[in-house]
Amino acid sequence: MLTRIVFWTILIGASLFLSSVSADRTVVVRDTQELRTALRSAQPGDTILLAPGEYEGGLYVERLFGQPGKPIIITAQDPQKPPVIRGGSNGIHIARASYVQLHNLTFVGARYNGINIDDGGQYDSPAHHILLKGITVRDVGPEGNCDGIKLSGVTDFRVEACTIERWGDGGQGIDMVGCHRGVIEECTLRFTDDKGYGVQAKGGCSHITVRRCRFEHAGARAMQIGGSTGLQFFRPPLKPGGEHAEARNITVEGCTFIGSTAAVSFVGVDGATVRFNTIYMPTRWAIRILQETRDEGFVPCRNGRFTDNLVVFRSDRWFEGGVNIGPYTAPQTFTFARNWWYCEDAPERNKPALPVSERDGVYGVNPRLRDPEKGDLSVREDSPARRVGAHALPSGREAPAR
Repeated sequence: MLTRIVFWTILIGASLFLSSVSADRTVVVRDTQELRTALRSAQPGDTILLAPGEYEGGLYVERLFGQPGKPIIITAQDPQKPPVIRGGSNGIHIARASYVQLHNLTFVGARYNGINIDDGGQYDSPAHHILLKGITVRDVGPEGNCDGIKLSGVTDFRVEACTIERWGDGGQGIDMVGCHRGVIEECTLRFTDDKGYGVQAKGGCSHITVRRCRFEHAGARAMQIGGSTGLQFFRPPLKPGGEHAEARNITVEGCTFIGSTAAVSFVGVDGATVRFNTIYMPTRWAIRILQETRDEGFVPCRNGRFTDNLVVFRSDRWFEGGVNIGPYTAPQTFTFARNWWYCEDAPERNKPALPVSERDGVYGVNPRLRDPEKGDLSVREDSPARRVGAHALPSGREAPAR
């Protein structure tokens, strides 16, 4: 009898111990040292709450591994008073991570990148299941290839409702290298018309959607699909004898573009869809089709689709018919359909210089924007362009095939 009592006492005690060890923790931090300590000791299911105030940038953490249903969450204690992480080479650099979320944080004045998340150079083991939500990044650089948010070797990720303002003059608001199965949604990017790029997906990126984002003068190329990447940085690594591309299966939909030298650039891409977007007053081109990586095995930029977009421009800000086509590309493989083109000051210049014939395009009909001077590029109730542009993207996750 005594033996049985001892046995059950030990068993219950062990169960309580294991339960306490595996319990999710919430840790409140109030200064930089407490934050560093919490990051180093974080376990699956932990939530790290940053109290309002300022923290030093230059944060670095590796092997930050949550689990399915038990992510590691780093967030503001009070979302109405987001903590500010200031300065540092990177505001925060997370190397080798899974099931990690950052919410409602502000990063200001990093020298190189506001947020940098990567695979730690382990190309066969990407960082994965990353969520960035309600993040603000501003005043990065200001010179050189300095990014607001940099993702390298990241899969199954989301960037939601983030604001990125003023990154390096040779950098990107959001830069992706070798990233796969990701969504960037309802983000705002602001900079200047002729410096850096807004969002870039290159280095073998695939199956990425950029949806319902707003690009306000977001660099020389607001949306760069593809790019130019050192061959050693492709993820997965390039295989001899294969057909290579900077990016594949990229979708840009429901976005609003204001200004920029070029709104959308297809650069060394093999398959991309740009649909239901509003492009307003680009300073040179609505579209560029380019090939910058010309090494052996790389296919020419091809198989782009540009459909159901609303493009409003002025003749004095329109170059080469609004479409720039570089050498070593395959523009004849592109598809253009149901786009609405309107030149505000010269009706005779409404038709763009597309490389192939467009199906069911509309030219020279005023779309009746609601209030473009105040940044409202939706259309009025009496607009004939209600079925194209960012306002026309269906509310579901996918636009219908047309």
